[in-house]
Amino acid sequence: MCGKSPLDDPMPVEAPLTAMGDSLTMDGLGLDVLAKSEFLSRQEVLHRRLQRVKQLRRLYIAQYWILMEEVKKKHKEFYWLYGKSPFRGDEKKKSSEERTNDKSLLMCQITECKEKAMALTKFCHKHILHDTNQVLYRGCVYHIKGGQMCKKPVLRSINPPHCPAHAQAAEKCLARAFKREGLNVSSSSKLSPKLHVLVAEYVRHIQGKRRAALGKAVSRFKLEEKIK
Repeated sequence: MCGKSPLDDPMPVEAPLTAMGDSLTMDGLGLDVLAKSEFLSRQEVLHRRLQRVKQLRRLYIAQYWILMEEVKKKHKEFYWLYGKSPFRGDEKKKSSEERTNDKSLLMCQITECKEKAMALTKFCHKHILHDTNQVLYRGCVYHIKGGQMCKKPVLRSINPPHCPAHAQAAEKCLARAFKREGLNVSSSSKLSPKLHVLVAEYVRHIQGKRRAALGKAVSRFKLEEKIK
């Protein structure tokens, strides 16, 4: 005897097919020929429940957008009653003192300075080091008269940290120092030599000293051989 498929087994319907709950009527129920059947197969019951779930989903989505429109309407009414007006026609004009204060915010906070402040700070470029929160600038470390340093603001990316005027002075001092040591570098009127130029000059200088020392050692060795 052949067994029956579980999908063909009839099962009782748990709820009336004409309505789900008290107010929800299933779509297309009037065209369903099995709407008044006393028994349904498992496949038919699952199909009907799936249709109900899909219908509920559509209803919940529609209800959500209705509530969103209601919230938007309520928010508009609340803002109209209690919010700030976008128009300033009824407001008083600013006094000349307020305009002066607004203008002063654009100037450097140093008392005797008449320069405009830089962006996102209250100080001009000359006095930017007075801003304790800035991290882009540091003072020039070139030593001037009296053992003091220049302290003019320069970018932290510049190394060595010299202002433009003292950068040229430092290059001239470096060129004179190389010249005293007998090193062949570019003239002081040009920019300071690049790193590979300095390394090459140092290597040439060291190799020259080693060759001179080796020559002295060889000549001394030959002299000792002759004496023997």
